[in-house]
Amino acid sequence: MKLQMHSIHFDADQKLVDFIQRKADKLETFYDRIIDGEVIMKVESDNSRENKHLEIKLNIPGGQLFAKEKAKSFEAAADEAVEALRRQLKKHKEKLYAH
Repeated sequence: MKLQMHSIHFDADQKLVDFIQRKADKLETFYDRIIDGEVIMKVESDNSRENKHLEIKLNIPGGQLFAKEKAKSFEAAADEAVEALRRQLKKHKEKLYAH
């Protein structure tokens, strides 16, 4: 799946980009008609420990799925966001086949 990666207020290293790409690629096992996606990574300058924001948008036929997570690391945020998208894809697929 083609993902556009955007990092705001920092430069994402290749290891992080590859990690997120691998996680997102696993979503295709649940729904194989994903068109593409966009990942936005932000580092907030607040004093809290959970200052890493990660947003994932997936374009699918007939709509768009979105997940936004905040965590101590981008890896943890990616895990949570991909899990949220997995649930959304499963629900979307159930709706499609129910009709």
